[in-house]
Amino acid sequence: MPEHLSTLQLAGAAVLTLAGVAWAIVVVRLLRRFRAAALREVPAARRLTFLPPQPKAGPALEKVELTPAEKDAFAGLIRRLGDH
Repeated sequence: MPEHLSTLQLAGAAVLTLAGVAWAIVVVRLLRRFRAAALREVPAARRLTFLPPQPKAGPALEKVELTPAEKDAFAGLIRRLGDH
């Protein structure tokens, strides 16, 4: 037992630690229960009927060819940044 702490301080720390552990256990159990209940509910397709259908694919890929001067400038920039 540390000399600079009173018995009341040690008891308070123990009580707070136990309360924190109990709180964490309760939160984990509640999250598990609600997650299990949510999985048993209505399928996801019927839950958000007010949202418009989302596209299945993303936007088209864009690509730009660099000129030789731009490639050299970029290579120089990378060399300069690599030194730091």
